[in-house]
Amino acid sequence: MIKSKCFWHGWKYDYGLHNKKAEGLLNNGFSGLKDYLNSLFTKCPDDYFKNGPRGSKLRFQLPNLDIKRHNDHEVSLLCSYGIDINAERFKSEHMKVQMFMLENDKKTIAMEIPVWFSSEETQEHKPIAGNFPLTGHIDLLRIEDNKVWVWDYKPNAQNEKYAATQTYFYALMLSKRTGIPIENFMCGWFDTANAFVFRPNAKFLAEY
Repeated sequence: MIKSKCFWHGWKYDYGLHNKKAEGLLNNGFSGLKDYLNSLFTKCPDDYFKNGPRGSKLRFQLPNLDIKRHNDHEVSLLCSYGIDINAERFKSEHMKVQMFMLENDKKTIAMEIPVWFSSEETQEHKPIAGNFPLTGHIDLLRIEDNKVWVWDYKPNAQNEKYAATQTYFYALMLSKRTGIPIENFMCGWFDTANAFVFRPNAKFLAEY
C-alpha cells in the first residue's frame, strides 16, 4: 500500500505515498494533488534541489500570522507513539514519526514530499529566491476537514522562529504544483508536546 522512492537531493530523502489512503481522501476536489504525488515517482527535477535556496533555510518571519498553539493536538500524540513504537526500527527521529503516521494515521497520505518553484515561477518571489528555484521537502501531508495540511516535525517546536515561514512556502509551492488554491491549505509544525497551526493566505507574502 505504501509506494516509496529515495531522492538524493543534497542528502537522502525517503518519499513515501500511501496509495490506498490517497485514493480515498483525494477524490473530493484534490485530484491535482493525487496526480502530482504519483508523478513524483517518474518526474521530479532533481537538479533544482542541488543548487539555490531551500524553504527550510528561509530566515525571516511573515507578518500578521494567526498562529494557534495546541498542547493536546492529535499529531503530538501520534508523534509520541511513533517515537516509542519505532524506537528500535529507525535511528532518525523524523523517520520514527513519519513512518508511524504514514502507516497508522488514517489522515496521513504522504511523507518527505518534494516541492519547488521553477526559476520562472520564482520571479514573483525574486527577493527571496533570486534567480534560482526554491525547493523543499514536506515532512507530512494530511487530509482533514477537506483541507490539505502541510506538517513539519520539529523536535523543539516551541523554540522555532521560522517554522511558519517554512511551512507557508511549502504550502505555496504545493499549491503551485497542484493547482489547488492556497485557501485550501493549512500549515503547522509539532513535537510530542505542542502543535502550532495557521491558515496560509497569499496576502502574507504581499505584506512582507
